[in-house]
Amino acid sequence: MSSSTPSPTWRRALVRSLRRPPWSPEAWRDARFIAAGIPLALPVWGAVTTSSLLFPVLAVVLVCTHWLTAVQRGRLRVLHGVEVPPPGVPASGRLRRLRLVLGWRQIAYHLLVGPALAAGALAVVYLWGVALVLTTLYAWVWMLPLEAELRSRLAGLDVVLTGIGVLLLVVTPWLATLAAWLEVRSAQVLLGPNRAEKLERRVEEIAESRAGLVDAVDAERRRIERDLHDGAQQRLTSLAMNLGLARRTLKDCPPDAMQVITAAHEEAQAAIDELRDLVRGLHPAVLEDRGLDAALSGIAARAPLPVRLDVDLAERIAPTVEAVAYFTVSEALTNVAKHARASVVDVSVRTAGGRLRLVVSDDGVGGADASRGTGLTGLRKRAASVDGTLSVLSPLGGPTTITVELPCVL
Repeated sequence: MSSSTPSPTWRRALVRSLRRPPWSPEAWRDARFIAAGIPLALPVWGAVTTSSLLFPVLAVVLVCTHWLTAVQRGRLRVLHGVEVPPPGVPASGRLRRLRLVLGWRQIAYHLLVGPALAAGALAVVYLWGVALVLTTLYAWVWMLPLEAELRSRLAGLDVVLTGIGVLLLVVTPWLATLAAWLEVRSAQVLLGPNRAEKLERRVEEIAESRAGLVDAVDAERRRIERDLHDGAQQRLTSLAMNLGLARRTLKDCPPDAMQVITAAHEEAQAAIDELRDLVRGLHPAVLEDRGLDAALSGIAARAPLPVRLDVDLAERIAPTVEAVAYFTVSEALTNVAKHARASVVDVSVRTAGGRLRLVVSDDGVGGADASRGTGLTGLRKRAASVDGTLSVLSPLGGPTTITVELPCVL
């Protein structure tokens, strides 16, 4: 878009100001808003016009930059309903020039942009006064005595001047809206965060939101596991016990009825086994009760092929990260059993420098590729959900090594 073409924001502001009457609350709000900024520029104006006050006033502005910025933000919030967030404070480890850039943006506003906008606001306020005086000029002339010299001098001009006053009364609200828009935009650009700081804040908010979502999902998974374990699984267990008791005690039962009872008992036991596997897949109780080491030992014991497990946890791990590590190892072993045709799997779990490192290697045929939509894609997404990484080394003919790094604390 060229610089000569007004932006949609400009057009909306101008159309709103032209459509509303001069006495509308919005017009008076804009006038009050820009008028309130005039006193803040008086010290700078005085310094410019009086050379002896130039350096003292500049020194005061430099020292009171943050206070003046707070005052301007309060004016924007109270009189115009616009919230300008404070700019981000650079961390101590960043370059000092970033601090200087941050300060100079505010200083440039208070020494240059603010006084210039205040001068425009003073002109708009002056036009408001001229418009009110000229609009009522015809009435004042009409009330003068017929022999008054002023009345004779204004004869013929009173109607023209009154018309000019009415025109100014219509145009001035447009100018006030334009001046208010310029002040708001200038404050947002120079007193608020810049684009890089906004993006940094947005990234932080997204990271916090994602961490909260991951924790919420993990908590919901635990709740479902607890409800299934304490509810449906207990009921099925009770049903299987009753059916087993019926098989043992009802000796006189007809063969057809006994066959039905036997089939129901076997189905109930199968349902219990499936539900137990489902509960373990949601969130194993051993992971919460005894930690990651014991939970991985259970996976290794249930694996369909030999697993050599080596766990050394020197740091405390967040529960959500523990769950991600557990399911990552579980799914990796499942993939090895299905596709690798391996004879043995080595699983190494270490913590160092605030990171959890998982290494799953097998002596299978290799050729694993995460880009082909295999289970490795799900492993990579699961690791990325907690800012982790996953790498795969799997040449044709093997061996395959999956390395996962996760943060110990979110």
